[in-house]
Amino acid sequence: MKELKIVPRSHSHRQQRASLSLLLFLFVAPLVSAQEPTITPNYRDADIRQIVEAVGEVTGKNFILDPRIQAKVTMLSSTPMSPEAFYEAFLSILEVNKYVAITTGDIVKIIPDASARQYSGLLSTDGAASEDIVTQVIQVRNVGAAQLVPILRPLIPQYGHLAAHPGSNMLIISDRAGNVERMMRIIRRIDQSNDEEIEIVPLEHASATEVVRVLTALTQAPRADGLPVTTSLVADARTNSILIGGDKSGRLRLRALVAHLDTPLEAGGDSQVRYLRYADAEELATKLQQHFTQQATADGAAPTANSGADVSVWADLQTNAIVVNAPPKMMRSLMSIVDKLDIRRAQVLVEAIIVEVQQDKSTQLGVTWAIDGSGANSPIGVTNFPSSGPGVVQLAGAIGSGGENIDPGGLIGEGITLGIGRLVDSGTSFAAILHALQGDANTNIISTPPIVTTDNEEASLNVGQEVPFVTGSFSNTGSVGGAVNPFQTIQREQVGVKLVITPQINEGNSLLLKISQEISSIAQAATGAVDLVTNERIIETTVIVEDGEILVLGGLLEDTLRESDQKVPILGSIPIIGNLFRTRKTDKVKTNLMVFIRAKILRDSVQTAFETNAKYNMIRDLQERNKKGVGLMPGAERPVLPPLDDYEKTPPVETNATPDTDQ
Repeated sequence: MKELKIVPRSHSHRQQRASLSLLLFLFVAPLVSAQEPTITPNYRDADIRQIVEAVGEVTGKNFILDPRIQAKVTMLSSTPMSPEAFYEAFLSILEVNKYVAITTGDIVKIIPDASARQYSGLLSTDGAASEDIVTQVIQVRNVGAAQLVPILRPLIPQYGHLAAHPGSNMLIISDRAGNVERMMRIIRRIDQSNDEEIEIVPLEHASATEVVRVLTALTQAPRADGLPVTTSLVADARTNSILIGGDKSGRLRLRALVAHLDTPLEAGGDSQVRYLRYADAEELATKLQQHFTQQATADGAAPTANSGADVSVWADLQTNAIVVNAPPKMMRSLMSIVDKLDIRRAQVLVEAIIVEVQQDKSTQLGVTWAIDGSGANSPIGVTNFPSSGPGVVQLAGAIGSGGENIDPGGLIGEGITLGIGRLVDSGTSFAAILHALQGDANTNIISTPPIVTTDNEEASLNVGQEVPFVTGSFSNTGSVGGAVNPFQTIQREQVGVKLVITPQINEGNSLLLKISQEISSIAQAATGAVDLVTNERIIETTVIVEDGEILVLGGLLEDTLRESDQKVPILGSIPIIGNLFRTRKTDKVKTNLMVFIRAKILRDSVQTAFETNAKYNMIRDLQERNKKGVGLMPGAERPVLPPLDDYEKTPPVETNATPDTDQ
């Protein structure tokens, strides 16, 4: 046997040594011996391309290298290797350096393993080397192919591929042949047939729906050994049968329980007590009795064992239960109706968003004066503008009355009042009063009253104050000493936010909302008023909104400007001097009011708890941020809501437990 040993000694002569050794082997080995040659390769930090050339010369394979193939390789061997073993070692070198060889006809492509799935390779492990990339299609017969993907995924390298085709129940694996063989052995061990079957158990006396409800509660309880439940129950109301699935032992146990429950009732014992979880017993009993009575009347036949005339339903309010007396067939029909009506109804969280921005500005400027001569024929000049407030005329009238019961606030008026004048017994007397006022009132209100109600149930929310309004005043003189007894009559009215809503959940996620929204508030006017002034906005509408979306209901965009100018003809139009003969007043009110609505469906307890926790934690965070010491009370603390964890640790009280039903 001819042996060729390749031992490069230095980096400078390594390529020449390898090439010469291989050439000597190719030309000398066939002449010396007809036996298969052996190779003893030894490389130290050699370029992987040199090894590819050596493998090609020894095995006669044609290689195409990806430009990204760059690596330094060390390969040491102390024993001779055949060309096939040398090629296997070469494939292992590629795997260590994250490269892969893909055979296509007579060509071997060497590419990074991350791109291996993009190239065509072998379609089976038959005849493939353990390091070759192959794509294998595996038929799964007893287990769902999609169920195996998460189990097998950790066993596939990153460059490999694993997918399931549910339609044909097949697995597609692309990886090295050695790993594909291992995956196939694992799948064969998992893909084992079992003895599970489906049994149909017809019932003669009991209701299939009721029996399944009882047995499902029993079988869904967690097992003591921690193993999953392997049995299932389904009721077929049409044939009054129960379908049982699972292993033999589980099916046998359930068949025994079904046989025990499917027993005839005693004579005169066609009565059942059904405890309701969500429905109202009195209302449901009335509807059921009316339904079966009308059904019996519509049939027009004589009462039989299956007619509605033999059905009696009455409610027990203390336990929220209905007591039913009916033949077995009618009993099953009635209980089927109860099962569909006694369900948890969805709830709706409605938040009204009320935004109001209002600006009220007012300016007022006026002058009144009077001149009186000393003689009887002396001219008299007077200006009087009541809209600008008390003037000279009102002041003179109060003085002329002797000054009794004079209200200084009523005479001075609002804003600033400046007076000048001279009153003499002989000569000319004059008096002048200047009134000036500027007011600016801003209102910025954002209200978000939330309310939760059950589907198709009206709910109302009132948040406000009772504000007193004076409706009248009276005074009477007493009989003793002429004492005066004044009094006023007051009427209180509610001011705030009132929301009345009735939601209806439609098919899908849309809601039909009947809304009555009333917003009232006390106006903050730029000028003072004797009585309180209230703003009132009412919206009554019916809208459709998607779950969780915001919809605008309506609003008010108003910009009002009022200008008043009173003056003496001709004289009031004279520049500068005309201001002594006129009074002006300007009011500008700008109102921006919009009302939005946001509705969210709470279909189960999880969504209800989520929304409740969000609002609860928001209020608690506000209290925590404002948690300071109590003034003048050292050691005292402000009250804060307890964290929700304290409530969750408290054992819940079971309120929906269904007592044993006496039949």
